[in-house]
Amino acid sequence: MAHLQYDKKMINRVKRIQGQLSAVEKSLLNPEKSSCIEVLQQVAAVKGAVNGLLNQLIEQHLKQHILKDIAAVDDAEVQQFIALLQRYL
Repeated sequence: MAHLQYDKKMINRVKRIQGQLSAVEKSLLNPEKSSCIEVLQQVAAVKGAVNGLLNQLIEQHLKQHILKDIAAVDDAEVQQFIALLQRYL
């Protein structure tokens, strides 16, 4: 995507992911302070956050580059496609 636009919500999402990854790193560096289950939960949260970011980027790409003539697009079909992508990503 050569035409990414500044999006404060997306930047905030990336910062939250960075914070989550920092917490995972701290847990791995100090294994006596965290249980395996806690670390697994942290990693699962990171995975969910990254998937959410991916979904947001895909949706933005579709709307800005693929579906340029929005008047000629069936919005229900687009939403169905986005839901399909979110389910499998």
